[in-house]
Amino acid sequence: MQDDSEAERWCRKAAEDGDALAQDALAIIYRRGEGVIPDDVEAVRWYRKSAEQGYPQAQYDLGYMYYYGYGVPEDRGKAKYLFLDAARKGNEDAKRALECLRRGTSVDPGAGLRGLR
Repeated sequence: MQDDSEAERWCRKAAEDGDALAQDALAIIYRRGEGVIPDDVEAVRWYRKSAEQGYPQAQYDLGYMYYYGYGVPEDRGKAKYLFLDAARKGNEDAKRALECLRRGTSVDPGAGLRGLR
């Protein structure tokens, strides 16, 4: 647990300095509750900061949060928009999510957010 708390502190410093990868990592820390109390709202906040910088994995992750309503109201339209942007940048998770939407099936929870459920 001490290592998790220390990782959270270092990630937070880089995230607050505007590093998109660190923002995405901090969101994952909050989503999983590694060294912090799990908090989907805080995870969404950090995914959003990273996604706004164009980081494709964060765009997908944020879309996933919108798709299922984790930490935000469910919004499938916003999710699809984020998936499309991430897929255009080559994100494979987003491509799979779009294929699920095309087929009319739910986005696979096993593929989303790097196994976070």
